[in-house]
Amino acid sequence: MLGNFSYHNPTKLYFGDQALGYLNEELPKYGETVQLIYGGGSIKKSGLYDEILAILKQNGKTVVEDAGVMPNPTVEKLREGVRLARENKVDFLLAVGGGSCCDYAKAVSVSVHCDDDPWDKYYIRFEEPDCEIVPVGCVLTMAGTGSEMNGGAVITNHEQKLKIGHVFSDEVMPKFSILNPKYTMTLPKRQMVAGIYDIFNHICEQYFSGEDDNTSDYLAEALMKSVVHSSLIAVKNPEDYEARSNIMWTATWALNTLISRGKSTDWMVHMIGQSVGAYTDATHGMTLAAVSLPYYRMIMPYGLAKFKRFATEVWGVSADGKTDEQVAEEGLRALEGWMKQLGVTLSIGELGATEEMLEGIAEGTIILDGGYKTLTKEEVIQVLRESL
Repeated sequence: MLGNFSYHNPTKLYFGDQALGYLNEELPKYGETVQLIYGGGSIKKSGLYDEILAILKQNGKTVVEDAGVMPNPTVEKLREGVRLARENKVDFLLAVGGGSCCDYAKAVSVSVHCDDDPWDKYYIRFEEPDCEIVPVGCVLTMAGTGSEMNGGAVITNHEQKLKIGHVFSDEVMPKFSILNPKYTMTLPKRQMVAGIYDIFNHICEQYFSGEDDNTSDYLAEALMKSVVHSSLIAVKNPEDYEARSNIMWTATWALNTLISRGKSTDWMVHMIGQSVGAYTDATHGMTLAAVSLPYYRMIMPYGLAKFKRFATEVWGVSADGKTDEQVAEEGLRALEGWMKQLGVTLSIGELGATEEMLEGIAEGTIILDGGYKTLTKEEVIQVLRESL
């Protein structure tokens, strides 16, 4: 491994089918007023809402409800949540849901005691918090984003047609997260497979960079193989607890910064996919799936050794009698075959993108230089066109 780095992750995890009980251990550490953050009401149908409300009341908490967090949280919703927290002098934010609820809670946490507009401060100027941060806890119901153990918070501004993530420092990470794989079983299959591809792509974004012999890459390969194995079981039987538990645990380790240590990282699939999402409001994992293969085929010649390794180590492609290019291409075909088995979307056109949007999507794509090739705007448009 090359370079120097630090590693610290302050989030405490409670995992398993009895994990919710640990909420009783955590709540006494925080103040009286809790802002309960959730989405469209699925936690009420499942009964989880009633369970959590009962625990909050047992611990003497005053509950401020903040419902209606959408799959791609908007800046308008963020400002609403900040206003709610200020008016009620909230002491703690408890997000119950998927990554969007966790992201939203973190964005609220750094904005409540800050006078600046959160969009301008954190998503345009990319400043760090310089005010008191309201602590966050998460009860996760969807595996995918890894938001339960990182500082990321993605917010969408439809007016500006921008979808941007800010990765905040350690103090913004959830103080604790509760992960019960059974909660993920209430998801529709489309959401499950979108989350699965999100997990896989998080690993790829960190894997496809660097040329040194890096322990992080060995960890990444094991995580990818675990996702592939468990996903094929879960697609056939979504109620297979072992498969769903492995998927949930892998999602956390895919993006809690562990496998990025000692590496540059890419993240261009996310940059392009998020810009597609800003125009279409499509499911995040599906936007990633739709642009991944054209992007990887474009950059493969510049990182050929890693793409060959991806083929042999993750997909079991034999290199015998083949050129490095042939092996690498076979690996991407294996990735495509798995994506089709999952049932993810492979076209941004199916997500609502049109030829007329491509220029604007490319304009809204943040260009990063951590991967094997730094794209031009024209090359982003080429990836998008090949994704239609």
